[in-house]
Amino acid sequence: MRIITLLMLSVIIAAAHPVDDFMDDFAAEWVRGAPTTASRTQYFEGAEQDALDGKLTPVTAAYQAERAALARRGLAELRAFDTAGASTETLRTVSVMEWLLDDTVRGAVHQDYQFPLNQFTGVQRRLIGYLASSMPIRHERDAENYVSRVGQLGGLIDDATAEMKRRDSKGLLLPDFILTATIKQMERFVAPAPEANLLATSLPERLAPWEGVAPATAARLVAEVVDDLNTEIYPAYRRAVVVLQDQLARATSDAGLWRLEHGEAAYATLLRHYTNSDMTPREVHELGLREVARIEAEMDEILTAQGFTTGTITERYRALEASIQPEGDTDPRPRLLQEYVDWVEDAKVRAAPLFDMLPRAPVIVKREPPFSEANAAAHYSTPAADGSMPGIFWVPLPGEPYRMISRRSLTYHEAVPGHHFQLALQQEMEGLPKWWAKRVFGGNSAYSEGWALYAEWLAHDDGWYDGDPIGRLGYLDSELLRARRLVVDTGIHAFKWTRQQVIDYGIKVSEAERYVVYPGQACSYKVGQLTIVELRRDAEKRLGNKFSLPAFHNIILRGACAPLQVVRADVEAWVKALE
Repeated sequence: MRIITLLMLSVIIAAAHPVDDFMDDFAAEWVRGAPTTASRTQYFEGAEQDALDGKLTPVTAAYQAERAALARRGLAELRAFDTAGASTETLRTVSVMEWLLDDTVRGAVHQDYQFPLNQFTGVQRRLIGYLASSMPIRHERDAENYVSRVGQLGGLIDDATAEMKRRDSKGLLLPDFILTATIKQMERFVAPAPEANLLATSLPERLAPWEGVAPATAARLVAEVVDDLNTEIYPAYRRAVVVLQDQLARATSDAGLWRLEHGEAAYATLLRHYTNSDMTPREVHELGLREVARIEAEMDEILTAQGFTTGTITERYRALEASIQPEGDTDPRPRLLQEYVDWVEDAKVRAAPLFDMLPRAPVIVKREPPFSEANAAAHYSTPAADGSMPGIFWVPLPGEPYRMISRRSLTYHEAVPGHHFQLALQQEMEGLPKWWAKRVFGGNSAYSEGWALYAEWLAHDDGWYDGDPIGRLGYLDSELLRARRLVVDTGIHAFKWTRQQVIDYGIKVSEAERYVVYPGQACSYKVGQLTIVELRRDAEKRLGNKFSLPAFHNIILRGACAPLQVVRADVEAWVKALE
């Protein structure tokens, strides 16, 4: 009883430390300035939350400067605190916020190297996907806020277009092939009649499960969206296309950040951000080459056993995939989508003995919306904090040829036990400060993508592919892609690789174009995964029979998107306590 009392007292003392209150207050201030973050996290309550749910986060340079100034102020104030007497957990929390704010400040210097209109991370794509699929709509007021946001979208696209022009005036242009892809995507968005646009058609579908919204009200809201599309949004998209077409006429095919003034420094900052390390581009590049050689040797054995012996690994893999494409006149996509659903359910059963912590939130599989499907990669969106939306594993199925071999591994990466376990658990985890649990300062790709790739490795290591050599080949191909990413991301941005060189290295066109507009991010997967595997192997060696895989997973998952330096310290403390 005395021990329990002392533990309770220590929690009270830790919670009362002034730096804890500062971090909570600063995070709330940060979220108030980012309405879409506020909606994604449902950070506040009542009128304050409602007001933010009806606004969009700006994309202007002035807004970015305000955010950078706020981050600098918060970092300085955090570092000024005397943390003597703070609990170990408070000190750990301080180290996380300090890293996040410092990283934000570093990145702000190179903000102009992030282009607001592009085919992958552009606001014209991601915001549409968020509004039509992920913004919480639970009742009439949410629907009113949705319509309010749609009404602001035209102005936001105009702001993004102005930012593209401002970058142009500084000599910062996207490569010609990226501009072409972005223009085509925006033209696809405005191709249907306004009433057939995703922003209009998705609203009644999302209102359908909720009672209390009169049909006349729903019809009025949809009519307002259609009017906004017709009078504000479509014209803004078309104005943007005109500007991008003008830039296209002057753009080159040079792909990497090296082409831009201070591009080398910008890439170094982004590489640090996405790998949580000080690895140089050369070190990352050479790590990738070593991993590629190892993985291709394993793939060669399987391909040879399957009778595919001629050509490169990529050529033989594609030949095998071509040989197992769906046949017949019936559209295979509903069946392919259902197979993803089945694999998610199977993975839940297989994962149960390996984990003590399982998310309460469900995960579902949905097809990527048509307007973005051609350029989209599979991805996961987190459940709504209030339970009104499940986690969603988004699967693009644009058409032939279909991904066939690596679909199981993709399921483990995006859903179970990958992103869904990590991100849903983080949101549900007790004891984390709200700002940390809800990732209000952004995610940490080295952790989250490292975990998701570790989840793929875990399935392989635990024998999930026993008796399924094609599935195992798919896993290896997935791992090969992440190893190749180390090579091509650094190749593009540091070593002047062309788009064609990347494609010739075995990378699909949409992937190659993604790396161009998302510098450094592709390196996070393999660096993060190798870090987690290294930590596990070290713990297994040091603990022997005392090692517990579920307990190790608890430590990693409780890292909750922390910088990998913090996760490493967590594992070291756990191991030392058991040695």
